[in-house]
Amino acid sequence: MKTSEKKENEDHLSANAAETGSSGDRALVISAQGGDMNAFEELIQKYDRHVLSLAFSYTRNSDDAKDIYQETLIRAYRSITKFEMRSEFSTWLYRIAANVCIRFRSTQKRYTEIFGGEPERRQGDGQITSRPDPPSSRTVEGEFFRTELRRQIERALELLSPMQRLVFIMKHYEGYKLREIAAMTDCAEGTVKKHLYEAVRRLQRELESAI
Repeated sequence: MKTSEKKENEDHLSANAAETGSSGDRALVISAQGGDMNAFEELIQKYDRHVLSLAFSYTRNSDDAKDIYQETLIRAYRSITKFEMRSEFSTWLYRIAANVCIRFRSTQKRYTEIFGGEPERRQGDGQITSRPDPPSSRTVEGEFFRTELRRQIERALELLSPMQRLVFIMKHYEGYKLREIAAMTDCAEGTVKKHLYEAVRRLQRELESAI
């Protein structure tokens, strides 16, 4: 990634974060780097919901999402002294979460290639359920169509590469802007656009063939 573009992306995120009051993170980071566990916990509490939300959107499994969440926090704690505050703490934390998500997906893919199936799912997993519709629109046909469409989307998402899946979910499920995704994944914005385009095209082809 070009240094100038990477810095521009991180500066943009820093400006947005400052507007929401995260400029006070600097003092907490310094304290956490000095061994203050309470400061580290306070930092995490400000952003952990976003980490868990991304993990759940990526895995569609509550237990797997918790594993990614916990691994992200462990890595952040172990690496906090190396954080040089060139970006906002939130950007740095989300970048760790994104890397853990990609590693998780790659591990699942290798397992499938070796053993011919995905690792055994634990209890508690399941597909995301949509917000209930008004009673007047609840028909057997409509509910079946919505359920089947969700299943088709889930199956299509499984076919994306780890990075394509991550970028697509961050954009369309989590609502991040391309520049924000670029900073969090440590990629050039053009690279993010390329991954997103390829993901959308792949999903379109898979969904068209399923109809």
